[in-house]
Amino acid sequence: MRQPSLIARRVAAASVSLVVAAGAAACGPEDNDAKSSGGDSRPHKGGTLTVLNSNPQSDFDPARLYTSGGGNVPSLVFRTLTTRNREDGAAGAEVVPDLATDTGRPSKNATVWTYTLKKGLKFEDGTPITSADIKYGIERSFAAELSGGAPYLRDWLIGGADYQGPYKDKKGLDSIETPDELTIVFHLNKPEGEFPYLATQTQFTPVPKAKDKGTKYEEHPVSSGPYKVVKNENDGERLTLERNTYWSASTDAERKAYPDSIDVRSGLDSSVINQRLSSSQGADATAVTTDTNLGPAELAKVTGDKELASRVGTGHFGYTNYIAFNPKVKPFDDPKVRQAISYAIDRSSVINAAGGSSLAEPATTYLPNQKSFGYAPYDLFPAGESGNAAKAKELLAQAGHKNGLTVTLTHSNSKDFETSPEIATAIQDALKKAGITVKLQGLEENDYSDKIHSAKTEPGFFLAHWGADWPSGGPFLAPIFDGRQIVKDGANFNTGFLDDKSVNDEIDAINKLTDLDEAAKRWGALDKKIGEQALTVPLFHPVYKRLYGKSVKNIVISDWTGVLDISQVSVK
Repeated sequence: MRQPSLIARRVAAASVSLVVAAGAAACGPEDNDAKSSGGDSRPHKGGTLTVLNSNPQSDFDPARLYTSGGGNVPSLVFRTLTTRNREDGAAGAEVVPDLATDTGRPSKNATVWTYTLKKGLKFEDGTPITSADIKYGIERSFAAELSGGAPYLRDWLIGGADYQGPYKDKKGLDSIETPDELTIVFHLNKPEGEFPYLATQTQFTPVPKAKDKGTKYEEHPVSSGPYKVVKNENDGERLTLERNTYWSASTDAERKAYPDSIDVRSGLDSSVINQRLSSSQGADATAVTTDTNLGPAELAKVTGDKELASRVGTGHFGYTNYIAFNPKVKPFDDPKVRQAISYAIDRSSVINAAGGSSLAEPATTYLPNQKSFGYAPYDLFPAGESGNAAKAKELLAQAGHKNGLTVTLTHSNSKDFETSPEIATAIQDALKKAGITVKLQGLEENDYSDKIHSAKTEPGFFLAHWGADWPSGGPFLAPIFDGRQIVKDGANFNTGFLDDKSVNDEIDAINKLTDLDEAAKRWGALDKKIGEQALTVPLFHPVYKRLYGKSVKNIVISDWTGVLDISQVSVK
């Protein structure tokens, strides 16, 4: 998941976003079901599930969606080669087969990946799903008019960088082969041991070429999942899904498909959503949200009500809020200044500004504290709970600032409890104790995003955050610290402009590994190595707290998305 403007699409839908360590979901299916259904925790088929969201499910085309693990609402309609494991907590961070019989068979040093489709797969009209449909679905995601999805295929597939999609190039991509109706082979230009994670993205959804209507395909995409779209109003503001009768549970071990229909209503104010879920009147009794958290004030109210508290789902998503430094801007070109600020940070006050310990957990590592990311605990500049002003002053004196210094902190004016004025003010107060005067520069969201993502305008000291495209250290560390990903003219995310050959080489070495557990250990070690350069100050990991209706059962919240998985819930 990326900065706010990009991550919102995936986390809000899985929701990339938007988005948000250690630990599994605080409420599992049995506990919550027993509390909310009079002791009958057994899920039953039937009924209508209502989804109340702030953000519309726009661009409902598998080529255009940027989701993590296939998304939440999208994964009800779009199946992919692989998908996320639909289990609580850490177990849910694993990748498992979906349309394919396994998670992929690597060869030639993980530059070739082969998949075999399960037998008996069908579209909503009863026609068989073939490897050619998956190849075509991927190829159309390269068309300029269908942009918006994850960029990895363009970077990883041989010939992907120059391919313009099937509308302009009917020959297709030679790097995707379909030797028969059940086999598909991908040829990559470099080793990628995490290809099974990428294969969870909706771009791997099969699309029948004869039914493709280009930009209008989103109005009625052909379903390969348990539900089909029967109505799409105002570009995803209102989606009505009903059962796909040709979907077979025998080919799908992940989606339960308990409700008969699903009614997705978006464009609602967050306070209205939480009020409706709290009251649980009428259809709202069988309602959930996939993108609206409880705020600090709402959470305080809910916590005091046992019945409401029993209907709060708690989840963790791979996401880190942090301070970013631009070492090209003085005085942040001096590592001792960056280290001094790291020591001076008062994480307790920052967490309070983020909504309290129920909504944020302290971070001293860049990687989220979950096993799948390779989390290895370290605290290179121990500030304690309230900051180490004395150590900070000592370092400042060594850097030639014995009388302190004045800096400017850039932040967003959005009330997001992440990069907002509340967080900036908490940092300002903490650094003052260390003799650092902080001037605050608040910008409107679009201006803020443009400024911090441009190599030409990036400030020296600003608030940032990053979320995962999948639960691994790769999509977390590489975009931020791989020197080859520095973008001079365009959206740049390597905020520290780090171009360290040893770091770049280790990223390449880890990418060759197909043993994801071994890769995770290496990502954790690399995180610590990068952390020694003090290019960021990790602050906290957000926690999701979301209400659900009183008649909703079978609550599953994985560490992959951090939010309730609507493919598992029952409403009857």
